Amino acid sequence: MYIQRTISDKIQALFVQYPILTLTGPRQSGKTTLLKYLFAEKLPYVSLEDIDLRSFALEDPRGFLRNYPNGAIFDEVQRAPSLFSYLQTLSDNDSGLKYILSGSQNFSLLEKIGQSLAGRTAILKLLPFSQSELIAGNQNFNTFDTPVFKGGYPRLYAQEIAPTDFYPSYIQTYIERDVRQIKNVGNLNDFTRFLKLCAGRVGQLLNLQSLANDAGISVNTAKSWLSILETSYILYPLQPYFRNFNKRIVKMPKLYFWDTGVLCSLLGITNEAQVPFHYMRGELFENYVITELHKHEIHQGRVPQFYFWRDSNDKEIDLLWENEGNLIPIEIKSGETFSKDYFKTIHHLSPILGFLPDKKYVIYGGTQNFDTSDGKLLSWKNLTDIFSNP
Repeated sequence: MYIQRTISDKIQALFVQYPILTLTGPRQSGKTTLLKYLFAEKLPYVSLEDIDLRSFALEDPRGFLRNYPNGAIFDEVQRAPSLFSYLQTLSDNDSGLKYILSGSQNFSLLEKIGQSLAGRTAILKLLPFSQSELIAGNQNFNTFDTPVFKGGYPRLYAQEIAPTDFYPSYIQTYIERDVRQIKNVGNLNDFTRFLKLCAGRVGQLLNLQSLANDAGISVNTAKSWLSILETSYILYPLQPYFRNFNKRIVKMPKLYFWDTGVLCSLLGITNEAQVPFHYMRGELFENYVITELHKHEIHQGRVPQFYFWRDSNDKEIDLLWENEGNLIPIEIKSGETFSKDYFKTIHHLSPILGFLPDKKYVIYGGTQNFDTSDGKLLSWKNLTDIFSNP
């Protein structure tokens, strides 16, 4: 069963406009399946994970490319960096050629593109399934605990693999293979411990010194390892919003994971029934909602304009969405019953902003939507409704 990906329309539109299209994203997020589905009749698929093909591309890039006179899909193309300069020349000399490049190592891929293909390629990201994609694919969830625990990696749905079987292997393979390819990390056990410590800090301000101390590494090593985790699509920082405020505010980012299934596995959650009673349930829900909103924008080909706000008195808005010059506050509450206190911090924000935002949202763990005098209360099932009428 093929589940339609939101990004498909954007890919097809940019494929017409650019000689080269680049699709990146985490390993096993569905890039190969999507590209084969969209372009199987137009372009041959070539995986540079294949040792023989990779050797050919590395040793004789010109001869290798001659085998694809009308273009091709080159998967894991960062494994054959010698191709990029030749692709630049071919795309400049023949406007009819079309190439699609795909890879899961964002740093390596973008570095090569910056050197050779800047201005010649459109770059898009494919993340694991979003909630809206899964629902459109007839996946139904009664509570948010299910998608939080299961995550969004396609193989779990296509092959019905249990999360407790999939994620430990995924994490182990990522550490042993991808981390070594990106950077020579000497002690993989230390890196694994560091990754688990990051999981325990989801939704918290990132104190690098504290994280480094707990991991038994230097601050510079912690920075380097965070960069690895970010460029390989394991986690991402949410930056604070500090424009237009005249009060002292916190400027440290917060950490979130691109997939809550990975996060649950790192936290030692082995059963969905553990999620409702876990001490980090609120953080898990917050991570889920914020990542789903990011996925919506990224799969539309847009750069997410999301921030959080927190002042020195610990007053905090979970999410500020900057949309066409407007600031839209969004609070995230895992509770399933509405409380007026959900909008309390949003009211605190208004005099600091100097105006009352036209739109105010609380996304909560319940199943009904309500318009209140304080703002819009949205169920987690309808979280992308904020984009319908921002």
